[in-house]
Amino acid sequence: MKQRERKEQSRGRDGFDAYYRALYGDRWQAIKAAFSEEPRYVTYTVCGGKRVDAVTETAGTARAAGCVPYYLDAGSVRAAASLPLKGARRILDLCAAPGGKTLVLASCMEKEAILLSNERSNDRRVRLSRVCDESLPPEIRARVTVSGNDGALMCRYQSECFDRILLDAPCSSERHVLADEKYLSQWSPARIKTLALEQWALLSSAWRMLEPNGYLLYSTCALAKEENDGVIVRLFKKFADAEVVPSPTVTDVSPFCDEPLPEPEQTELGSIVLPDVQQGAGPLFFCLLHKKTLH
Repeated sequence: MKQRERKEQSRGRDGFDAYYRALYGDRWQAIKAAFSEEPRYVTYTVCGGKRVDAVTETAGTARAAGCVPYYLDAGSVRAAASLPLKGARRILDLCAAPGGKTLVLASCMEKEAILLSNERSNDRRVRLSRVCDESLPPEIRARVTVSGNDGALMCRYQSECFDRILLDAPCSSERHVLADEKYLSQWSPARIKTLALEQWALLSSAWRMLEPNGYLLYSTCALAKEENDGVIVRLFKKFADAEVVPSPTVTDVSPFCDEPLPEPEQTELGSIVLPDVQQGAGPLFFCLLHKKTLH
């Protein structure tokens, strides 16, 4: 009976609160308070490098020209801009919907590069395609392909074929859980363990598809360390050629987004943007990994 009672106490609102209070201590109250405010969104406009304040087309013309602005969390831009694209030729956005990070990659990649934006979910893939069609100029859109593969299985038929990979993995998304009474009442630590397994399957597949000397950026919008640093630790245990790049160079996105990007704080292995100190941006964890060439 006591074991059942403990299990029940770890679930729902009280269990959720206790779990994250144990992780973040007194800071948890400030993070929760930040979640109750509007997220810090920025406007991202590709349109040949013109910012949204320079776009004067009508809505129809802007859509036809691939100039529709896209609004996304400032932390997401900060993460995607941390994947170095200089010299990249084959780029993969493994879990790409709804499309914000794809826009960042597409706008910053060199003219010789191509981008595969993959999304397993049919509904989310439709949205991803629409975002690319509406928000990317034709000359960039022509170099972006949208696919619908299961990212965890792609390594079975593709190996070491991308020199840059962005994996923004499905995660707990505590901001959304806290805002929805239904999801909050159903929450349990078991969900984090399940998601960490899914994240590991995606990361290990992505690693096998990454070329030697390539770079992979792993990110989530989760607070749970088990979904963040914990997944990276597992990568190190499995692959001897994995190393963290501690100080990534951030790509200049000012031609597309004229707002300052948030400054992350360090975790055990990566970086995280937290909303209590970044005016509502995040949470957004990211870690840049390099695939060493072993002799």
